[in-house]
Amino acid sequence: MTIAEALRLYPLPRLEARMLLQQAAPELSHARIAAYPEQELSAEQEACFRALGARRAAGEPVAYLIGRREFYGRDFSVGPQVLIPRPETEHLIEAALERTGRGAARVVDLGTGSGAIAATLALEAPAWRVCAVDLSAEALAVARGNAERLGARVDFYQGSWYQALPADAVFDLIVSNPPYIRRDDEHLGQGDVRFEPRMALTDEADGLACLRAIAADAPRRLAPGGWLIVEHGYDQGEAVRRLFTEAGLLQAETIVDLAGLDRITLATMKAD
Repeated sequence: MTIAEALRLYPLPRLEARMLLQQAAPELSHARIAAYPEQELSAEQEACFRALGARRAAGEPVAYLIGRREFYGRDFSVGPQVLIPRPETEHLIEAALERTGRGAARVVDLGTGSGAIAATLALEAPAWRVCAVDLSAEALAVARGNAERLGARVDFYQGSWYQALPADAVFDLIVSNPPYIRRDDEHLGQGDVRFEPRMALTDEADGLACLRAIAADAPRRLAPGGWLIVEHGYDQGEAVRRLFTEAGLLQAETIVDLAGLDRITLATMKAD
């Protein structure tokens, strides 16, 4: 099988087919694929590409097949243990850096998954002391691996939200991209989401249960003037602002993503 034949073998976008081909044959650069479409693949390369292509054609996410996803300019290792980082979450990074600045700060990422948020914040603001929490030991193993490979200083804790943290720990910034999809949402059965860990996607309730828990305990964990910043669904901005306000937080505001949809809500703790 030639490179050209491989790229036509499955009904996939050309970029996806090329990424899978490079996974099967890492020595093939973009330039070589374009310049030598007649090059024959080895039997081993062909077999590997066929296996990857079939899995992608069946719907398995490319990120899981190649084992990585770019986020905020860095490659993060991902697998079925963790949610695949999305471009929309970069708005959370930008909001955190803008509201907190890059000086010394205590920061926690609740429900860290792959560690993309925690590691990115630690690298973008080296003066911050960042820790991260996840209920899943498997997810924490992925997150630790990403932090170590990228050189990000992050302390990891296993457990449920704030309960995993030292009882007296307070923070200048709390961030989270928690499960926020309703249990009956049709999107859970569509696209890449079908293959991602369900516990990272849905609270098995109304989509607000995790956000409700995070907001309710935030005042006890935020330093005066500290910020709570979360990602949520496109139709949850008003509800999350209400949760933040009911918890006693101030200046609740929702930020829209590039599609103009509600995506990030933030609020601050009253300063002394």
